[in-house]
Amino acid sequence: MTRFISLWLLCFVVALAGCNAFGPGPEKPAAEDQPVPAPAPEPRTYPELRDRVDSDFQEEISTALRAEVPKLVERLVAEGRAGLVVADISDEYNPRVASFDGERMNYAASLPKVAILYAAFVEIDRGALTLDATLEDQLTRMIRNSSNEAATTVYKLVGPERIAEILQAPPHRLYDPDNGGGLWVGRGYGGEAWRRDPVAGISHGASAMQVARFYYLLVTGQLVSPESTEAMLEMLSRPGIRHKFVIGLAENNPDARLYRKSGTWKQFHADSALVVDPGYRYIAVAIVEDEDGAEILERLIGATDKAVARRH
Repeated sequence: MTRFISLWLLCFVVALAGCNAFGPGPEKPAAEDQPVPAPAPEPRTYPELRDRVDSDFQEEISTALRAEVPKLVERLVAEGRAGLVVADISDEYNPRVASFDGERMNYAASLPKVAILYAAFVEIDRGALTLDATLEDQLTRMIRNSSNEAATTVYKLVGPERIAEILQAPPHRLYDPDNGGGLWVGRGYGGEAWRRDPVAGISHGASAMQVARFYYLLVTGQLVSPESTEAMLEMLSRPGIRHKFVIGLAENNPDARLYRKSGTWKQFHADSALVVDPGYRYIAVAIVEDEDGAEILERLIGATDKAVARRH
């Protein structure tokens, strides 16, 4: 009993002294010594593609093209009969662009059907159109098989005025008179004309840069909703017409995936694609006025693919 009382008294004395049986506790750090939380990283934003022209990349692509298709760079671009843009988007936040007269408006035949595709999905996203089986079939045939009948049907369904409004609307402005024009569909693919573009007076026109911007905005999810992005990419995949970029890429890189739309009328040849390889991704757009345009584009994509691959 005496031992218990002695132990109790000892604890009481220790408590009065501001101590405990295990020694003094750790000192609390002063407020100024507290670690400062690191600031949250700012969200990354995608750059404007036309602002990312890179002189080194331009020289790499130019060297490759002069070796494989000298007529393209040395004559057709110089004479105002070709426009070309290549964009390495392997790092989509830091694309590198080569542009050869890329802002020039050109007659592009069926290539501007991508503008009808885009406008249709803008209307689908806002509920003005419904993507039923019939419309899906028409859009797919318009892109994969370049059906003029399907393109004209959708063109009338959306309306030429509405298509032009969508193409010129901010923030993307895929037709912009202050930057050379861009994608324009001034008539269906059959029937009466509606209106030629204000810059060059072309019914079915495009600049290589604006088409490249279309693909970049689409693949980075900036153009339409995620569901519509997926649907558009599916329609652009597995092209049904085997020529130009399709042949050239199959010969040089058969494992690459291709999302593509081309155009042909008389001596006017156009092709455009998002190319996805396991080691890199790039966009290539070329619009050429030459009777040998199909062969030029076939060789162009092979040379371009090799040049981009060397960088990775």
